[in-house]
Amino acid sequence: MAAAADLGDAVVTLPEGSALLALFGHFLLLSLLSIGGAITVAPDMHRWMVVEQQLLSDPQFTSSIAIAQAAPGPNVLFVALLGYQAAGLLGAAATLLGIMLPSVTLALLVNRWGHTRQDWRSVRAFKVGMAPITLALIAATGWLLAAPPSEWRSLLATAVAALLVWRTRLHLLWMIAAGALLGLLGWI
Repeated sequence: MAAAADLGDAVVTLPEGSALLALFGHFLLLSLLSIGGAITVAPDMHRWMVVEQQLLSDPQFTSSIAIAQAAPGPNVLFVALLGYQAAGLLGAAATLLGIMLPSVTLALLVNRWGHTRQDWRSVRAFKVGMAPITLALIAATGWLLAAPPSEWRSLLATAVAALLVWRTRLHLLWMIAAGALLGLLGWI
């Protein structure tokens, strides 16, 4: 990849065509595995973009997801932010189109087919069987984004936030604000 742009970096260099094609192709494949949303394949995005291709650093990857999740709009926007971090505006377009095209097309077709056959036992069993897969993929994403075990304060904040999400109806923005305040004060 010819260029990597940090958030706020105004200089965007055009990446090579084959690198953009590789970015597009990888997200195209991930799209078909994204049962439960694009966030469920974040661990594989991390493996490919951070570990194998070294397009992003680990903090860039994590902060891209955090910023996109805190911003209003669809959750899938983190994919565009990852692409932007890796290859500028063309990278954002490559990753977003790659993750959206197959899954949206397949969802439309399967939804129509499944809606007309919703009484079929096999259709109901498929829907029920997808739930644990989705939960496992989301758990893998949470594991990836969690702080390393050596950072006990971050782990404590994560555990408290998870407990509050589970046991209360406290809006997520309050927890994000509390995390930002703790970070600002230097506690985490």
